[in-house]
Amino acid sequence: MSTVTVEDLAGVTVPRRFWTRERKTGAVFVALGVLAAGLFGALAPAETARFTLSEDASGAALKINGQFGAILFGIVTIGAGATLLAGVARRWTSTLLGLGILAFVLSFLCWQVAGKFMPLVDTAKGSLELALPLILGALAGVLCERSGVVNVAIEGQFLMGAFGAALVGTMAASVWIGLLSAAVGGLVIAVLLAVLAMRYLVDQVVLGIVLNLLALGLTGFLYERLMQPHADVYNQPPRMPTWRIPGLADIPVVGPVLFNTNPLVYLALILVAVISVGLARTRWGLRTRAVGEHPAAADTVGIRVKGTRYRNVLLGGLIAGAGGAFFTLVSTGSFNKNMTSGAGFIALAALIFGRWTPVGAFFAALFFGFANKLATYLSAIGSPVPSQFLNMLPYLATLIAVAGLVGRVRAPAADGKPFIKG
Repeated sequence: MSTVTVEDLAGVTVPRRFWTRERKTGAVFVALGVLAAGLFGALAPAETARFTLSEDASGAALKINGQFGAILFGIVTIGAGATLLAGVARRWTSTLLGLGILAFVLSFLCWQVAGKFMPLVDTAKGSLELALPLILGALAGVLCERSGVVNVAIEGQFLMGAFGAALVGTMAASVWIGLLSAAVGGLVIAVLLAVLAMRYLVDQVVLGIVLNLLALGLTGFLYERLMQPHADVYNQPPRMPTWRIPGLADIPVVGPVLFNTNPLVYLALILVAVISVGLARTRWGLRTRAVGEHPAAADTVGIRVKGTRYRNVLLGGLIAGAGGAFFTLVSTGSFNKNMTSGAGFIALAALIFGRWTPVGAFFAALFFGFANKLATYLSAIGSPVPSQFLNMLPYLATLIAVAGLVGRVRAPAADGKPFIKG
């Protein structure tokens, strides 16, 4: 009987399966490109689409024939998909993915904006502001889940933050005390999450849902008994001011978006940078990632697993609570029952779509914000596309990402698993 040696196996080439992730994604983009070039191009009128570099119709503008642009960008989408389908540019997969998505969106916009105008600065600024609580909530989720604790309670932290900002901000007549109170409100939910999940080993997903219901019931009860009958005393917080940075705010396009906005935007951008560098370059980041991936191994080298998790969950609560302040201090100017309307779950989706990284979560949140802003814009210009369809797109994209079509999406290995020291 013949035997197979290691040397024989070393010479065997395992065939690479044809339908890899890249090729599946390429096929999807080819189909989207055909849809864009064929349908959008046919529906778009042969009129000029104006994308103004301002907050209104005035000023310089990027102009393109709507029908031509819809077809052109549809062809670009087909090209990006065909390149991925051919499997000849594996090093450029991420670039081709971005190009395909951008070209498809531009094809759609050329169809919709033909004969009209779209203010790019207003769109970008509105998208960033709408994404603001999602960015802060997703960053809170990154801190928790990279250390191994599932945080489904972001919605409850938003609600408590919004309630604390409105109540204490009104009583103290100070927007900054209101912001601090919002952070404390998120911290209260984080303390409950940390203690019940790590000390009493409660299932973290179930616990998060219960904490959301607790926050919803508690804030709703206090709103009806306290805020609603005495709104002038307890529910009229000051609005957060706009900070304009001289010089930088005058930079065309970028200046009004990034340097003439409310302080929470600056806070969110700083936190994205700090947490990104911290996770990648510092001892705290190394320990956080070790605890989230293999807590038993981290414990053997002297890392305090539970201490690291407690610290990150509480810090995440402060950040998510500050995100809740957006709803009362920036957006509406008062608190209402269930005013967050599921924003915490959208932040959780942005966290997954962003692959549990601060920068990825930031861009995923921006994607959600842009979809919401675009839905508002299209409703204003009387678009035939239902706004509900546009609001659905970010969730559909998240499902596609989680399914693995656009690349491997993997949570930290120990995410949601309680650590019991042997």
